[in-house]
Amino acid sequence: MNANDVAQFLKANPQFFDQNPQLLESIYVPHPHGGRAIPLTERQIVSLREKVKALEAKLGEFVRFGEDNDAIGEKVHRLSLALLGARDFAATAHALYFHLREDFAVPHVALRIWGKSLPGGSDTGTPEGAPVGPELQDKAATMGAPQCGPAAGSPFLPWFREAGEHIRSLALVPLGQTRTMGLLALGSEDPQRFFPEMGTLYLRRIGELTAGALAARV
Repeated sequence: MNANDVAQFLKANPQFFDQNPQLLESIYVPHPHGGRAIPLTERQIVSLREKVKALEAKLGEFVRFGEDNDAIGEKVHRLSLALLGARDFAATAHALYFHLREDFAVPHVALRIWGKSLPGGSDTGTPEGAPVGPELQDKAATMGAPQCGPAAGSPFLPWFREAGEHIRSLALVPLGQTRTMGLLALGSEDPQRFFPEMGTLYLRRIGELTAGALAARV
């Protein structure tokens, strides 16, 4: 009989230790964190304590995630109120930049709108109305959802002008529901701030709010 046979026997006979309780005190096994031998019952207690610690750690992680999501949700709510209260395009853009910088700690933001007539005309030098080539417009239109990743090589990096050389990661948020009307680009010097595997639910929400606010004012 080998170890596998013993394991199979115990699985097939769960009442074995009920019928032979003296064995629980007489069988000694190595302590998981030391060389000394301990009774099987004590080993079970140690195992249960470790499982409880692991569950507590996982619960704590869930609580932290919940708290983080609550905090982000509150920030999105404040941004929503600011965009709703903006009287015109300039105030809308200002509210967007302010909340992204102060609430979400995004140091660099670039916004481009196309297919719309921005207040003041195209000769005012408004950066949001700067010309965007058909290739970049098509690229934004085919994203379908926010995209995050390294900034190196991105065709949208020049939108940040002189700050572009310091940006290491980007989040690109297409604006518009049925038709893309622009793109919101967020940049960071931290290479891990915006990474490909990160969740984009709140970026999508911010994009929807921004597109709705801008569409009503341009």
